[in-house]
Parts: sequence; C-alpha cells; structure tokens
Amino acid sequence: MNNKIRLLTIFGTRPEASKMCPVVLEAQSNPAIESILCVTAQHRQMLDQVLDAFQVTPDFDLNLMEPDQSLAQISASILRNLDPVLKNVQPDWVLVQGDTTTVMATSILCYYNRIKIGHVEAGLRTGDKWQPFPEEINRKIAGVIADLHLAPTEHSRQNLLHEGIENRRIVVTGNPAIDALRIIIAHPEPLEVKSFLNEHDIYEHGKQLILVTAHRRENFGKPLEDICAAIKFLAIKYKDQYHFLYPVHLNPHVQETVYNLLGNISNISLVPPLDYLPMAHLMKHARLVLTDSGGIQEEASGLRKPTLVLREVTERPEGVASGVLRLVGTDPQRIITNTIELLEDEQAYQKMSRAINPFGDGYASQKIIRAVLDYQE
Repeated sequence: MNNKIRLLTIFGTRPEASKMCPVVLEAQSNPAIESILCVTAQHRQMLDQVLDAFQVTPDFDLNLMEPDQSLAQISASILRNLDPVLKNVQPDWVLVQGDTTTVMATSILCYYNRIKIGHVEAGLRTGDKWQPFPEEINRKIAGVIADLHLAPTEHSRQNLLHEGIENRRIVVTGNPAIDALRIIIAHPEPLEVKSFLNEHDIYEHGKQLILVTAHRRENFGKPLEDICAAIKFLAIKYKDQYHFLYPVHLNPHVQETVYNLLGNISNISLVPPLDYLPMAHLMKHARLVLTDSGGIQEEASGLRKPTLVLREVTERPEGVASGVLRLVGTDPQRIITNTIELLEDEQAYQKMSRAINPFGDGYASQKIIRAVLDYQE
C-alpha cells in the first residue's frame, strides 16, 4: 500500500522556477513524498534555462507561452489546460510560489477541485492593488484559498495574521530564493561570465560593474523612460569607471523603450535575459544593483549587494529595514542622487553592504517540505 503524499508542484515563470527547483529537489529526495512537477511555461526560454541549471525535468509541460498574451488570455489558457492535469494526477497537495498568473489560476482550480494548496512566499503585501500589477491581487487570491501559508519572514506572517489567517496555518520558512542562490553560487563560474568581465575590463583594479534590471508592468511607459534617462546620465558621468549591464526582458514594451534610449552608449551592455547561473555569478561581481524585480531584491540581499529598488513600494520591506535595499522609485533625480551617493561615499556603501540578509538561512526548502508533512487539518 502506497502511503506517500502525492505532491504536485506547479509553476510557470523563471522567478518561480528559481525558487521552487530547490523545493522540488527536496521533495524528490524525501521517501514520504511522491513528487510530481507541472510547468505552465508562462515563460518558455527563461523557464527552461532554470530547469536545466537545477537538472529538474517536468512531468507535465503545458507550453502555454504565446507572443504578447494579455493577462486574460494567459489566465484562460492556464485554467483550461491545467484542470485536466489536476483531475488526472489527483494530488494530495499542490505547491505554488509567489504572485504570478499561474499562481492565481492554479489556486482557483485547486479550490474548484477541493485540493489542498500550499502557498510558498505567502504574505507579501504592498497594500496597493495596482503596485505591483497584477501581482498584488494574484497573491491575495492565493492567500484567500491556501490551506498552508509558507511565509518567508515574520513580517509576512504578521500580514497574514492581520488578514485573519489562522496562526496554525502559517509556517515561517525563509525564502527558497536564498536556497537557490546557495546552490547555484557553488557551481563553477561560467566561461561567459569570465569572458564578459574580461571584455569590459571589469576586475579588482579596473572598471566596476553595475547590474540593472527593469521590466515590471507598472513601469511600462514613462516610468521606464525615466529609469533609462537616469541610467544614461550615470553611464555618461562614470564612463571610465563603471560598466552597466542590463539584461533586457523579452516583453516588446520593455525592448522598444530600452533599446531606443540606451542602445548606443559604450559602457552599457544591453543583452537578452541571462540564464540563472551566469546572472547569479555576475550579481556576485556587481558593485551595485538597480532593479524593479522582486526576486533580485532577495538575491542581492543574500549576496549583500547594495540595491536601489526602482519602485514606489516594495512587498519586501524587511530588506529596506535591514539596510541592504533602498526604495528610490522611478524619478530620475532620485535614482541619480542615490546612485552617486553609493558610488562616491564609501561609508554609506559599506553600511548597506554589511546589512544582515533578512530572507533566510538557505534551507527554506527543507522547512517547506516538513511543513507539508506535518500539516494537520
């Protein structure tokens, strides 16, 4: 008789994959669990390179990515294509992570099918339903439906308690983003990283690296144009001292703006989205990170890299409170002023770089799987 818990993990994007691959590996190694993986491939290329890096193979691949899909189209596609998988697998538990459209749609389907759901990275909130859009509402929908809330920090736990979630349904685990970082940084540095650093004279006594990512939906249009204006000013000001690396998201709204405004500046490298392994190693070499990404806020904190958050609000205030993150928004002057301070004031820089990472010890995956096994109705 098989007494194993049948655990189905579902994700669709690169950020979800990078955080959930360590959880999948932990589940696969546990003799009490039958681990099954389904990917919606809400992102395709960016998802696959993370799966390859962790050597994780999906049991179900829905391959739902289409060019320039609307939120309604991808939501409908996930609902239509994932439902038969749930009915076929009949899992005891489903694990989802974060705040994507895949998470929102999966949560609704689990409710329809009366399947218990565990929400990894539960309890992140900005309190503004439009920032980030649509993630704030996606994670709140998951939070209403989830049976087990796997909160990354005590702050997230308090958010859930304030929303009326029972304490017994919440377990603080840390964030598996730090698990992923611990695993991936242990890999040898890829040749492409060494080549990039050599090509642009980035080494201890040469130029220094500034890593930029900006792609959030709420920053489309003028906010992204303002971010690019600030980066252009800084690149010109520090032409002989710093090289800017900007992996540009594949969304055409991002591509058009970034390449039009930053495409011809000698010390800015605009490149396609980087695989997770080289991205992590390049972050390790960066002097400073400028980002509107949620996951990179956590990863940069794990590496103790001072980070300017290009958003008006963040659902990761623990990083701001610890001092490794600084919220600067998208106003060009604020971005410029704060960047100059950190590049020219060593005391201010060291204060941020010595901050304690608030997102966990790198072993969240073990705590997540244990919480599922220990759950009692």
